[in-house]
Amino acid sequence: MNKFFRYIVTVALLTVTFSAFPAGTNRIIKSGDPKLIYSKAMEFYGKEKWSKAATLFDAVEHYYIGTRTEDSIAFFKARSKFKEKDFDTASTLLDEFRRKFGRSEFIEDAEGMYALCYYFMSPQPERDQTTTSQAIMIISEFMYRYPNSTRIADFKNITAELTQRLHDKAFLNAYTYYKIGKHKSAIVAFKNALRQYPESSHREELMYYIVKSGYELAHNSIESKQADRYMSMLDSYYSYLSEYPESKHLKELGRMAKEAKDYMDKNNKDKR
Repeated sequence: MNKFFRYIVTVALLTVTFSAFPAGTNRIIKSGDPKLIYSKAMEFYGKEKWSKAATLFDAVEHYYIGTRTEDSIAFFKARSKFKEKDFDTASTLLDEFRRKFGRSEFIEDAEGMYALCYYFMSPQPERDQTTTSQAIMIISEFMYRYPNSTRIADFKNITAELTQRLHDKAFLNAYTYYKIGKHKSAIVAFKNALRQYPESSHREELMYYIVKSGYELAHNSIESKQADRYMSMLDSYYSYLSEYPESKHLKELGRMAKEAKDYMDKNNKDKR
């Protein structure tokens, strides 16, 4: 944060001048003195009193529109909201900042915090993952624009964490269908998860439940649909067997495959 020091030193000098002024933010704002409001905002900022700092930055920024200080105030206000953990407001302010002050010396820090806002707003896998997908996209954009940033290593780790949430969500969505006995829908959902995330950490589980769902669907189907469904289940079983020849589930799935093959053999004999 070395780039902030020159602002803090300036404000420290101003603070001495106004030290006798009451500390309440309302009284400071009502003074109508831009220098006082700005100096007190920076004083609160330096003391990590983020809420008071944000209030004063918000109150003083209109005085400095069009000046060299405008971007500083906008940045410090956004960062105060970020430090206050109001990530929704901070993300809005930071997005406005990066659109308006693209050449500011604070732009890289602003875009880094903007990406982090979405990371912190990303929910657990049980909930909708739209924000997670947005976070991954925004972080990717940051790493593309600032390949030499000191944040790159952390952002790579964060991206891996967020991607895992998407994998978890896709698996949980499909597993919900399986759990409530909607095996046809479960097969579709498991296959979609595999197609969308072929490198998923849940890949074996996805393929395992495709076989199990296929078996349950065929086993509980009317006779006219059983042959086709057992055939489809066997295709899934052999795909699983090929990819995971030493799986702990082979004995269980093998019994299902035997039942499917026995049915197919009997069905073929009956047709002769």
